[in-house]
Amino acid sequence: MRIDFLSIFPEMFEGVLHHSIMKKAQEKDAVKFNVINFRDYADNKHQTVDDYPYGGGAGMVLKPQPIFDAVQAIKDASAAEPRVILVCPQGERFNQQKAEELAEAEHLVFICGHYEGYDERIREHLVTDEISIGDFVLTGGELPSMTIADSVVRLLPGVLGNEDSPVLDSFSSGLLEHPHYTRPADFRGMKVPDTLISGNHKLIDEWREEESLKRTFERRPDLLDTYDLSEKQQKYIEKLKKR
Repeated sequence: MRIDFLSIFPEMFEGVLHHSIMKKAQEKDAVKFNVINFRDYADNKHQTVDDYPYGGGAGMVLKPQPIFDAVQAIKDASAAEPRVILVCPQGERFNQQKAEELAEAEHLVFICGHYEGYDERIREHLVTDEISIGDFVLTGGELPSMTIADSVVRLLPGVLGNEDSPVLDSFSSGLLEHPHYTRPADFRGMKVPDTLISGNHKLIDEWREEESLKRTFERRPDLLDTYDLSEKQQKYIEKLKKR
């Protein structure tokens, strides 16, 4: 996969892209990152990328020309047609299913804006996906784009050490993940559930399934509305409701 980030603050990406899983993904040739300062594509000597909005109002608006030219340069050098993603409050709410969808793409381009907003022609004629990471406003699109990229990259084949890890994550299965424990079995009087140290894998699997259902029921019951519960799981949920 190739991921390009268009930003006027490229230095913001240094820490995220060169550490942890993102760094390992590059070392394994699963992904290649490219951070582009779209100010370099401005057609004026001052490299201006924003201007006052027509009709008046507060704030500045990103001009279309630098971003159009930057995206065109990316497309000209790409073997695949990229998904061009605009991170903005009006976009589709990001979730694990969207991450899995984007992980199937060969090339992603994130447009990271600042100021009051974008010229609407960017949204109408360049963008394939508009994505929001939540109902709140950030200073710019850099943090959301890195968040989305992180969730996508970890799904790429070979990136995580255990291929089961992304499959068992919260939201991937449709339920929240069960609790985890590690050594010591008794930490300051707080003990690991007996089932997990029993060595009985059938019981362990049942415990994890029930804990996953319980955690989802207690914290995100809305997820159960669309989850296809088995008869056994439905009985367990009914049991939880009666508590």
